[in-house]
Amino acid sequence: MKIIVTSLFVQNQDKALEFYSEKLGFVKKEDVPVGKFRWITLVSPDDQGGTELLLEPNEHPAAKEYQKKIVAEGIPATMFGVADIYKEYKRLLEKGVKFTIEPTKMGEVTIAVFDDTCGNLIQIVQK
Repeated sequence: MKIIVTSLFVQNQDKALEFYSEKLGFVKKEDVPVGKFRWITLVSPDDQGGTELLLEPNEHPAAKEYQKKIVAEGIPATMFGVADIYKEYKRLLEKGVKFTIEPTKMGEVTIAVFDDTCGNLIQIVQK
């Protein structure tokens, strides 16, 4: 068994697609209408056959509440790995991404956290 799709609740699918593709550099894999929403997935540009990130609408009240509460607690919704966190931090800052935590050494890893503008905090990590 392997993970093929993981989802992330977003407040606006179009805005999320723009942020995750244009700012972060993920590649759109699927964009299929499903009722009033879309099945939108993205993949890493260097692993286009790998795990897909689904931009899931947070229309359900439970999804909205979950998203609101974890952000209020400063909890990232998910984590992405990077090879060089300082280089990635600089690149994202130049693209206007707002960080809530600058690169910080935590034991064997270095992390940083940013706001995805779609209702989530996202953590990047360098191992």
